[in-house]
Amino acid sequence: MGQSDGPRGTTGAGSGQTSGRSTRCIALIGPFLSGKTSLFEAILARTGAIARAGSVADRSSVGDASPEARDHGMSVQLNVADVSFLGDTFTFIDCPGSIEFQHEGAEALTACDAAVVVSEPDAKRVPALQVILKQLEDRGIPHLLFLNKIDACETPIHEIVPALQPSSTKPLVLRQIPIWENGVATGFIDLALERAFLFRKNAPSEMIEIQAADIEREKEARFHMLEQLADYDDALMEKLLSDLAPEKELVFADLSREFEDGLICPVLLGSAQNGNGILRLLKAIRHEVPFVSSTAKRLKVENAKSAAYVFKTVFTGHGGKLSIARVLTGDLADGASVTGGEAIEERVAGLFSLKGEETQKRPVARAGDTVALGRLDGVRTGDTITTEKSGIVQIARPTPPAPVLGFGIGLKDRKDEVKLSSALAKLIEEDPSLAIEHNAETHQVLLKGQGEMHLRVAFERLSRKYGVVVERQKRQVPYKETIRKSTEIRGRHKKQSGGHGQFGDVVLSIAPQPRGAGFAFNEKITGGVVPRQFIPSVEIGVVDYMKHGPLGFPVVDIAVTLTDGSYHTVDSSDMAFRQAGRLAMSEGLPKCQPVLLEPVMAVDISVPSEATARVNGMISQRRGQILGFDGREGWPGWDVVSAHIPEAEIEDLIVELRSATAGVGTYTARFDHLAELTGRLADQVLVSHGEAAE
Repeated sequence: MGQSDGPRGTTGAGSGQTSGRSTRCIALIGPFLSGKTSLFEAILARTGAIARAGSVADRSSVGDASPEARDHGMSVQLNVADVSFLGDTFTFIDCPGSIEFQHEGAEALTACDAAVVVSEPDAKRVPALQVILKQLEDRGIPHLLFLNKIDACETPIHEIVPALQPSSTKPLVLRQIPIWENGVATGFIDLALERAFLFRKNAPSEMIEIQAADIEREKEARFHMLEQLADYDDALMEKLLSDLAPEKELVFADLSREFEDGLICPVLLGSAQNGNGILRLLKAIRHEVPFVSSTAKRLKVENAKSAAYVFKTVFTGHGGKLSIARVLTGDLADGASVTGGEAIEERVAGLFSLKGEETQKRPVARAGDTVALGRLDGVRTGDTITTEKSGIVQIARPTPPAPVLGFGIGLKDRKDEVKLSSALAKLIEEDPSLAIEHNAETHQVLLKGQGEMHLRVAFERLSRKYGVVVERQKRQVPYKETIRKSTEIRGRHKKQSGGHGQFGDVVLSIAPQPRGAGFAFNEKITGGVVPRQFIPSVEIGVVDYMKHGPLGFPVVDIAVTLTDGSYHTVDSSDMAFRQAGRLAMSEGLPKCQPVLLEPVMAVDISVPSEATARVNGMISQRRGQILGFDGREGWPGWDVVSAHIPEAEIEDLIVELRSATAGVGTYTARFDHLAELTGRLADQVLVSHGEAAE
């Protein structure tokens, strides 16, 4: 993507520097198991940042160094490292690929100059790629596609790229084609340079002459690349129409401009595991990725004297809280006073460079640098901070995805309650895609997140990192109960215990109400048989009992009318009439044919169209009612299936949905209505509830 290895440009306005080159920041993102961490390691090794590339499998990588990542063999949080290449400095951010952890990358992308999307050359990756590429396109972030594991690819490249094209609304512009030997990719031809290279394991590729057998294939692929570039350049189009060979300078200029403007998505090839294609990728990044001044302009802070975006918060055992931030304009020194989103001025207590989990102290950060800032207690992930005392307009941050799964938190030691509260607050500050819900109906504290693995890792961190031993509990469904029949019942509370006694006597009419109508209390007292001052106490007694009806659940959708009663001039009191109201309800409701109600959710399930039929089957198996489906707006090849599904059937829906859609399916759910639950399922709920209450 560039011909010369010489310097390119200056940092631009608002960078705090008048000349020189700022550090550029590139995110490595891609579908789960595509090889991002292996590429991260290969880049660190090729640039000399580490002696040799580590391996995820043997737990020696710079990335994925946390115990949770090691234990599960996958990225569960982003990793940051700086490298130097041909005199330029770059920050690479290795982002998790699992959709359950992708919000980590979404925050980091905000302040990155570009992204390298890593994927296998496999058409089955289209849905997962589409999720990633659409985010980049919507946010205007320049990006290229690195087709990893090319050495193991068995499909011709001229078939792979068109097969992957549906994942991108921008043209996938193939920059290289493989050199094949006995069905194995042993090198590549760079279509812009018109040069051939043979792979050398964990070493720079060897430049060779283009072989005669590959000349025709190279010409055809290069012409197609030029046609794609010419769609955005009239001068190049004229040359192609006139059968004139375009100057290489024009080709490189178009590649650079169209990449930076987000008009195209260049495609490069390689094998991270073997260190192949790394040097050409680094040169492409060096020549084409814009500097921080362009990113500051995209984020509308180019005129700020000082601005940095915090994209990650980490609590360490030895150094306390660290705020990982990209400096977008100006300088940021250790000890500087900064103001964040809460407009609270704080002093930076430590400034660090990062390499995975390692930190190295430094005195100052310039525009473009990515650093960790110590002990900014009032600063949160997503804050824009500045050294200006007047503060700064906050950069728009990505909205955390809505949780799709939740588990109850059970403490093994009740003495840890205060400790748990602090640990949960830190856990959510580190990962805003987690959420805590205190369910007033079931009295459960729920930890909610993006999937089973996401929550498993969160529970493991609570124990390992914060020393709170918790157990994962099944989420309880907030069942209700109501009645089918009406009755009239007397409740009399009479007690004599020396001195003043207690006397309250009421007659209640109890009747069902339409579903969703709620509770209504009325009175039709005549002749003062129940004094006015005691009527509110009767209602309190009624409501008291409704918290746990005859089936053991809150009672809803009933109307209670006070029709008659009596009182004693000395012994009647508010408490006596409250007890009388409660007594009448306890005797009357069991006679009204009580019935269990379960919450039913309105669910919108988003999946690739080829999975729609399977989703319909899932809904039916979960006692759901399909309401219809439509194309997902802005997502070609995707459907949204709308349905009503009982809340009890949704608990593990996301697990089955992800399994059926290669990890990309998702859903949103909201309460819609209550529906009667009878028969065997109702019996099971009542038995389970009775056992839990014992």
